[in-house]
Amino acid sequence: MREHDVIIVGGGLAGCRAALEIKRTDPNLNVALVAKTHPIRSHSVAAQGGMAATLKNVDAEDSWEAHAFDTVKGSDYLADQDAVEILTREAPDVVIDLEHMGVLFSRLPDGRIAQRAFGGHSHRRTCYAADKTGHAILHELVNNLRNYGVLVYEEWYVMQLILEDGQAKGVVMFNILNNQLLVVRAKAIMFATGGYGRVYNTTSNDFASTGDGLAMSALAGVPLEDMEFVQFHPTGLYPVGVLISEAVRGEGAYLINSEGDRFMANYAPSKMELAPRDITSRAITREIRAGRGIHPDGSAGGPFVYLDLRHMGKEKIMSRVPFCWEEAHRLLGIDAVHEPMPVRPTVHYSMGGIPVNTDGQVRSGADGLIGNLFAAGESACVSVHGANRLGSNSLLECVVYGKRTGAAIAQYVQNQKLPDIEEESYLRNAQTQIQSLFNQSGNLRIGQLRQAFQDCMTQHCGVFRTAESMENGLKELQDLKQQYQQIYLDDKGSCWNTELVEALELRNLMVVGEIILLSALNRKESRGAHCREDYPQRDDTNFLKHTLAYYSSAGIDLQYKPVTITLFEPQERKY
Repeated sequence: MREHDVIIVGGGLAGCRAALEIKRTDPNLNVALVAKTHPIRSHSVAAQGGMAATLKNVDAEDSWEAHAFDTVKGSDYLADQDAVEILTREAPDVVIDLEHMGVLFSRLPDGRIAQRAFGGHSHRRTCYAADKTGHAILHELVNNLRNYGVLVYEEWYVMQLILEDGQAKGVVMFNILNNQLLVVRAKAIMFATGGYGRVYNTTSNDFASTGDGLAMSALAGVPLEDMEFVQFHPTGLYPVGVLISEAVRGEGAYLINSEGDRFMANYAPSKMELAPRDITSRAITREIRAGRGIHPDGSAGGPFVYLDLRHMGKEKIMSRVPFCWEEAHRLLGIDAVHEPMPVRPTVHYSMGGIPVNTDGQVRSGADGLIGNLFAAGESACVSVHGANRLGSNSLLECVVYGKRTGAAIAQYVQNQKLPDIEEESYLRNAQTQIQSLFNQSGNLRIGQLRQAFQDCMTQHCGVFRTAESMENGLKELQDLKQQYQQIYLDDKGSCWNTELVEALELRNLMVVGEIILLSALNRKESRGAHCREDYPQRDDTNFLKHTLAYYSSAGIDLQYKPVTITLFEPQERKY
C-alpha cells in the first residue's frame, strides 16, 4: 500500500493550484497528484476566454462589490454570497500571483494586463491570454509542481474513494498502461476531477469529462449539490459541439438568424450578445424553434444560427481570437474573416457538484463535514455560480478555491495520522469488478449504450424541460442501466485498455445523469440554467434553496439546504 500526506485526484487548474499551495505552505509534506490524462491534457487547458478580476486596468470604476453583484445576479440569486465575496475580493491578487509565476497574459500598450468585456459582467474585467487562457495558466502551474517535487501519477484511473465511518482514508486506482492496481492512503484526499459534459451527446467538454469524482463521491454516500443546473454554452460550433469562446462576442461578434437580424435585441436589449449564457442559449433555441434557424445551404428553418465576425476585420480576429478562427477552419473549412460560423448551444459546465464549505471541506449534509475529504474546481459546489455561471468566473474559481483549499489542507494534515485501511479487501473488490467486465458475454458495444444514454439525457433534460419529459427520461434511464450488464469488451488485455476505462466511465456517467434528472424533476421552478416550461417563473418562496441528492442502489434521496445571503437581497433578474 502506498501512502502520502495528501492525494489530489485531478490534474487540472484546481488540483494543480492546490498542490502548489500545499507545498508553498509546507515544503516537507508528501503530496501526490493523480490524473487519468497527463496534467497538461486536463480539460482546463481548453478554457479560452479569460479570468475575471477587478484589476481596473481598463475600467477605473470597477470594484469587487460590482463583480460580486454581477456574479450573484448572474447566478439567479442561488449563489452563496459569502463564497462569492471571497471569490471576487481575492481575484486581483491571484491574477498577479499567476503573472509572477510566468503566465503570459495579453497586454495593454503600457504593459499592464489587458481586460475585455464578458457576458453578464457590468465592467471590462476579464484578463486573458488571447483565447488560450487555460492553456497559458495550466502550463505554468504544472511547471511549478515540478519545481516543488510533487509526485504525479499520470494516466492512472481512480476507481473508488475509500470512505469509512464518515472519514475519507484513500483511493483505489489502476495504471492505464498495465492495469496495476494500487490502494493509496493519505491524511487528506482532495477531488478536483472536473465536470461531466459527456453525460450529454453534444458538449464542449473533452472525452475525459465523465464526472468520475462526482460519481465516486455519490457511490460512497456523499451528497451532490444543485446537479439540476447544467450550463449550455450558447456558441458551440455546429455540428461538432466544440466551443467558440464567449471572448469572440466580447470582442464584438454578432449573433444573427436566418433573416439577418441581431435577435438578442428581443431578449436582452441592454446586453445584446453579452447577456448571461442561460439567457443567450434559450434565445438561440427559441429562434431555431421558431423557424429562424439556418440550414447548411443558407436557407431558413435549420438547426443553427450564425456567429458573425466579418465586421471585426482580419487583424482583430487573428490577434484577439486566433484559436477560434483555427477551430472553425480546421473542423469546418470556414474562414471566419469572410464567412459566419454556424453555432448552437452545447453542454459546457456543471454549476453543481460535491458540496464544500469555503475551505474546500466536503459537506456530509446541510450541517456536518466529512473527515479528511476536500474538493475544488468544477467538481465541487461551493456555490459561487448558483443556477448560472458567468463566463470567466470558472478559471477564477479554480485558482481562488484551489489555492484556498490547498492552504486549508496544509494546516489540516499537520496533526493527522495516516488512517488504517484493510488493503486486501479493496484490491480484491477492484479486481473482481474489472474481471467481471472482462467476463461479460453480452451483445452491446460500450459506444452503443453510451450514445443511447447521452441521447436520452439530451432529449429529456436539455435547455428546456418539463415534468413529463423528465419522467420519461428517468424510465428510459432505468432501462439503459439494466443494459449495462449486456456490454462486452473486445479488449481483454492489460496494456493500455481504453475500453476498460470507457466501461468504468460509463457507469459513472449513468450515476451522474440519474441525479441530474431527479434533481431537475423536483425543482418546480425556472431559475438560471434550469428552465421548466411547465413552471416558467422563479419561485423564491419554495425553491430559494440548494438541492442535496443522496445516491443509493435503492434510489435517490433529496434534501435541501438554505442559500447564504449576506450582501444582496434577491430581485427580478433583467438585462
